[in-house]
Amino acid sequence: MTVVAEPTKLRSGLYEGAMTHHRLRPRDHRFSYRLFYGLFDLDELPQLDRRLRLFSHNSWNAFSLRDDKHGSDDGTTPREWIGQQLADAEYGFELGRVQVLAFPAVVGYVFNPISVWWCFDTDDKLRAVLHEVRNTFGDKHCYLSEVDPTDPRQSFDKELHVSPFMDLEKSYSFTLTAPGDTVGVRIREDDKEGKLFTASFVGRRVEFTDRNLARLFVRYPLITLKSVFAIHWHALQLWRKKIRFHRRPQPPADLVTIKKVTSQ
Repeated sequence: MTVVAEPTKLRSGLYEGAMTHHRLRPRDHRFSYRLFYGLFDLDELPQLDRRLRLFSHNSWNAFSLRDDKHGSDDGTTPREWIGQQLADAEYGFELGRVQVLAFPAVVGYVFNPISVWWCFDTDDKLRAVLHEVRNTFGDKHCYLSEVDPTDPRQSFDKELHVSPFMDLEKSYSFTLTAPGDTVGVRIREDDKEGKLFTASFVGRRVEFTDRNLARLFVRYPLITLKSVFAIHWHALQLWRKKIRFHRRPQPPADLVTIKKVTSQ
């Protein structure tokens, strides 16, 4: 009798939930819509490519993930790229698994306003997080922080122009719920008067299968186009509310802002 081995359970997954944005001043503006993210374990990308009919790595499909859309665009693989960023930061741990929360490309198109990279050491302890932020002008900047066991937030001065209705004289606080049955990403933006803007995504995990991909494709068609449309639609609403417009400055010279934590 031939025994067929059960497929190895994937660390990669899909997270379906709600994205909410809320601007508090000088006019209140809030919106929320449902979407999904993919959680990609970088070491599992070849396995995902082989196992799934609706997903491909570095080639066209209904859903795909292309290396040149995450991290470096010079041919460096995402794992090589994040390894170099951690080495440059001199965090001093040996890199184990890396997981990236991001939109997959849908029929070849993708735009990720933010991707979150979770970096574990070889003992499978979460040691660093990188927030890869992009704007609709084609610029990007990354905020890299060690994980502080005493504080769930990663705080940075704002470096990249994201919205023409926000200047750079602000700061970010990122608060994360690490991937499990749920995942959470919460961003708070402050100015000199205090809290100005919040954005959050909270999603519940479903398995990375063709059946779930097909369901999500029907439920959220062209999800990344929807995200880009929402950005421009709500920018129009802010303009109509007479929120001050800020011209786009030059992007920062350095790609990555690094934060070290002394309480490791």
